[in-house]
Amino acid sequence: MPVKIIFTWDIAPDREQDYFEFMVREFIPGVQRLGFELSDAWATVYGSQPQIMVGVVLPTQSKARQVMRTSEWNTLYTKLLDHVVNFSSKMVEARRGFQF
Repeated sequence: MPVKIIFTWDIAPDREQDYFEFMVREFIPGVQRLGFELSDAWATVYGSQPQIMVGVVLPTQSKARQVMRTSEWNTLYTKLLDHVVNFSSKMVEARRGFQF
């Protein structure tokens, strides 16, 4: 059964330019190489919710856990944390449409 991992975060203050460069050059290509299928990305423009929400899909929960234990994921995750605050993630059963 496919699973979706939902990541949320806020861009760290004064890191916006570095954040966007990291996303385009490293994070997005990196997660795609690892087998994550990007399903959606959202930005909050008003309100007190996380600034960014990204959904990725993998074929099974075991595959998702396997990928997230790799050194490649750990490197991307560590670099992401250099650019963001209030990071959170959760794994849910993948369904059509918006999920949070």
